[in-house]
Amino acid sequence: MSPTIAPFVLASASPRRLELLRQIGLAPDRIEPADIDETPLANETPRRAAIRLARLKAEAARARAPDAFVLAADTIVAVGRRMLPKAETRAQAVKCLALLSGRAHMVLTAVAAAAPDGRAAVRLAETRVRFKRLTPAETEAYLAGGEWEGKAGGYAIQGAAGGFVTALQGSYTAVVGLPLYETRCVLEGLGFRAP
Repeated sequence: MSPTIAPFVLASASPRRLELLRQIGLAPDRIEPADIDETPLANETPRRAAIRLARLKAEAARARAPDAFVLAADTIVAVGRRMLPKAETRAQAVKCLALLSGRAHMVLTAVAAAAPDGRAAVRLAETRVRFKRLTPAETEAYLAGGEWEGKAGGYAIQGAAGGFVTALQGSYTAVVGLPLYETRCVLEGLGFRAP
C-alpha cells in the first residue's frame, strides 16, 4: 500500500507564481489566496515585513487546508528602509518609477511553507536590481501599458520593465514573485515530494 500524498496548496492568486511553480514541475492541487492585512508595522524593516507577511499568508491558508502542504510568498520592493507600495493608482506608479529611476533597489521575496504535521519553514531571497535613468517618454509609455497595476514597486520585470534593468544580483524569479531555489528548499525541508 502506498503512503497517502498530502495535497499541495498555493496561498496566492498570482498567475506569475503559478506559472513559476509549473516551470519546476509543481502544480498545486488547490489555490487558496490568503487575504491578510499587508500594512507594514511601525519601524518594521523590509526584510522582516516580507517574512512576517509570507508566514501570515501561509497560516491563513493552512487554517483552511490543515491536511495540506501550503506554500505562500510575499514580495517587497525597497529603497533603503523605504518600502514601495503595490501600485494601485497611476500616481503611486509614477512615484515608484521616479524613485527607482537611475538607482539600485532591493527586491525581497519571502517564501513560507507549512506541512500537514504543523511544521513550518521560511526562506528569504534578496535581489539587488538597478534601473537605467528613465526618460519621461519611457515612463509614460510604461504607464500606458498597464503592467504596473498591483505590482510591488510599480513594475513587472518579466514585462516591458525588463528593458529598464541594467544590473541584477540575486534571483530573477524572486523579482517575478517566487524564488524557485528557495521554494524547493522550504518544501523539501518539510518532507514535500512532488508526485
